[in-house]
Amino acid sequence: MVELSTAIDHLATEDVAEIPRIQLAEQLLELHWQMARLQAQIARRTGVRLP
Repeated sequence: MVELSTAIDHLATEDVAEIPRIQLAEQLLELHWQMARLQAQIARRTGVRLP
């Protein structure tokens, strides 16, 4: 989880106005893909029944 938090912190420090449009589009696609993966893991863990 630390790595995830660190990666998000890194994204937050970037100046998106400085990112070339094509690279920004690529990043947006990748971010949406990673967000879907994260949501799948949240859903997976939500369904776990604890003893």
